[in-house]
Amino acid sequence: MERICTHCHAELAHDTKADWCPACGGSLIERESLPQAEVKVAPVEVDHRGIVLPRRHALGGIITPQ
Repeated sequence: MERICTHCHAELAHDTKADWCPACGGSLIERESLPQAEVKVAPVEVDHRGIVLPRRHALGGIITPQ
């Protein structure tokens, strides 16, 4: 299960203890995790607020889901 902000759509890390979004103060919802491919990916980066940062491409830039 993933915890997502209903307002800014920030994804919180599993070990983050929060009732409200640390970025905007919006409410959080839980949803099922998206299916993962069997490809090895780098571990997720989490900022100081507990928000999962977007993955980065090896050549630079941010990988955004469609």
